[in-house]
Amino acid sequence: MRPTTALLPVVLAAALGGLALPAPALAASGPALAVDATTGRHPISPYVYGMNFADEALARDLRLPVHRYGGNATTRYNFRADTSNRAGDWYFENIPNDNADPASLPDGSETDRFVAQNKATGAATVMTVPMIGWVAKDRTKSCAFSVAKYGTQQSTDPWAPDCGNGKKPDGTLITGNDPKDTSVAVGPEYVTDWMTHLKGRFGSAANGGVQFYNLDNEPDLWHSTHRDVRPTGLGYDELRDRTYQYAAAIKAADPQAKTLGPVGWGLNSIFYSGLDQDTCSRTGCWSNPPDKAAHGGQDLGPWYLDRMREYEQQHGTRILDYFDIHLYPQQSGVFGDAAGDATTQALRLRSTRQLWDPTYVDESWINQPVRFIPRMRELVDQHYPGTKIAMTEYSWGGYGSLNGALAEADVLGIFGREGLDLATLWTAPKTDQPVANAFRIYRNYDGKGGAFGETSVKATSADQGKLAVYAAERTGDKALTLVVVNKSGDDLTSPVALTGGSAGTAQVYRYSAANLAGVVRQADQPVTSTGFTATFPANSITHLVLPRGTDSGDTQAPTAPGRPTAGPVASDSVALSWAPATDNVGVTGYDVHRLDASGTVKVGSATGTAYTVTGLNPDTAYTFVVTARDAAGNVSAASPGLSVRTAPATTPTGGCAVTWAANSWPGGFTATITIKNTGSAAIDGWKLAFDFPTTGQKVGQGWSATWQQSGVTVTAQNLSYNGRLAPGASTSIGFNGTWTGSNPAPTAFTLNGQRCG
Repeated sequence: MRPTTALLPVVLAAALGGLALPAPALAASGPALAVDATTGRHPISPYVYGMNFADEALARDLRLPVHRYGGNATTRYNFRADTSNRAGDWYFENIPNDNADPASLPDGSETDRFVAQNKATGAATVMTVPMIGWVAKDRTKSCAFSVAKYGTQQSTDPWAPDCGNGKKPDGTLITGNDPKDTSVAVGPEYVTDWMTHLKGRFGSAANGGVQFYNLDNEPDLWHSTHRDVRPTGLGYDELRDRTYQYAAAIKAADPQAKTLGPVGWGLNSIFYSGLDQDTCSRTGCWSNPPDKAAHGGQDLGPWYLDRMREYEQQHGTRILDYFDIHLYPQQSGVFGDAAGDATTQALRLRSTRQLWDPTYVDESWINQPVRFIPRMRELVDQHYPGTKIAMTEYSWGGYGSLNGALAEADVLGIFGREGLDLATLWTAPKTDQPVANAFRIYRNYDGKGGAFGETSVKATSADQGKLAVYAAERTGDKALTLVVVNKSGDDLTSPVALTGGSAGTAQVYRYSAANLAGVVRQADQPVTSTGFTATFPANSITHLVLPRGTDSGDTQAPTAPGRPTAGPVASDSVALSWAPATDNVGVTGYDVHRLDASGTVKVGSATGTAYTVTGLNPDTAYTFVVTARDAAGNVSAASPGLSVRTAPATTPTGGCAVTWAANSWPGGFTATITIKNTGSAAIDGWKLAFDFPTTGQKVGQGWSATWQQSGVTVTAQNLSYNGRLAPGASTSIGFNGTWTGSNPAPTAFTLNGQRCG
């Protein structure tokens, strides 16, 4: 389920995926870029730049913010014996760590050294704690499927030929083995004892000790990775109960420590329990998984979050802080060690869209939009508000290639822009590999600690597939930092429009094929207050640092405007006005922002002290603030907020049209529904309803809407990004379904209770 760690050396041929360099060409016209430092502002969590198992030199170089001890081998780690079982990754063997002094244990164990390194380099620790109920029994090298005890097997360890892979020569699984061959049963008290040890050596979470605890590793795959002690899949109820027991033990031992769960292996971990994955992989029951059916048909992810919320409501203690799901791209060859051929390299760069893009259909067996980060955010907002989201394992592969570095730079930019709270790369690159330089672009581009900003601001590209752009403001010096990833094979010259910027000179740093050894300082870039034009070389990552206020020497921001007041309030608009701000030079304009869960969203600008906000939803509460800016680009603090509720909706007018398209196969189908506003007024929020013609038709996994089915009646409600349809506008939604008997198309649709043509 994850790549190996044997990676390519950094040489030019390998770094370019073994492909010949194209002949130099004149720069082509590139897509327009735009950066608006006054809107889209929200904090970027430093924890998105984390890794698993980085060496100390790289951790220091990158000022690594968070460092995880995880993976399959940690599920049965015994801190007293400093021994882990390598599970299905390596013949289910117990392997003790050789660097420990057995007489001193548990002091000086591998995990002690891991935490000590993190304290030395300033990284927060994510420690994986066993929740499976077993740990390696002692420091003796042993294995779960001894050939002498269980017979000839399909494969054995070349260095320990008595240790087999647990499969008979014909490939069938050996069953009935004794878990005690390698492991000893433990409970939550084991975690309590380990945490007591860690706190004794390093302090509590609030005092420099371990700050984060993973609730095991990929428990929905235990029936595969750890089948020697756990041969059946983990169901809904047992996952809940084990989480309650172990997470509560963690919080009791160190109340300030943060927990991350359920630490699933990928997208399927949101939909299916380990029991359903186990059962349906053998029986093909994916259209009606029995464990899901026994829990009201609710997907595992939202069900799990609901249960964690219930625990807090009943006990007054939050035992889950981060909703954590791993992600490895499922497209062929993408997270492999090698860059791959030209087709694979293009796919790698394209596949980062699964992290955010609702229009990108995943080019793998998934074959539907993934929207991984927004999907996770919507789940926690709907089912356990206040929970953060994490991805403690991910990889886009190609560590030894420039192509892999381009993908990683794109991923890190997406993490910050989309508001992920924590991410750790599996596993860390070597310090001289290109992917390490993708991290340096964000964490240490100049070798002196120069870093991307901590406050994300709006940055857009006319073609994200060619030039991806990310922008953030730095807290210390208010510099505007831009990372531009040229994912094409052409040099591209593009205009970069700036709002809230300043004239002056930008520093330019770049990683490209011109020097694969590291990030290189380039010639400075002249910048006006409205933007600049620059050439971005083919297959390159460019970091620009734009100082603020350098054109006039004016670094003083205006005062905050007065609290806005509301004039006429309609169902879709609010008229605002406010007292003016003052400035040492002069205020040049105001920006109006809406506050929501993800931060501030600019809704408009004005040169005076009044603005009417339009495009709002009826009977909905909103909060607005106003900021002022001067000619040098200095931005004031926000005004006090105004909360206002729009008027109720009027009787709907106009019309709608719905089209249905389906791709059907025996027992299953994919449906795509297009909703169009054919009226003359905007639709602000919609709910589509229709009836299936037969009782055998069922909605399965859907996207771009919240789907529900009761009997033959199906409803689909808009998500936050597609709820408004201007006159003539349309949106597409869809789902995977199942059918028995026949699969005719629905014949009638209503939108917000109105029949659609």
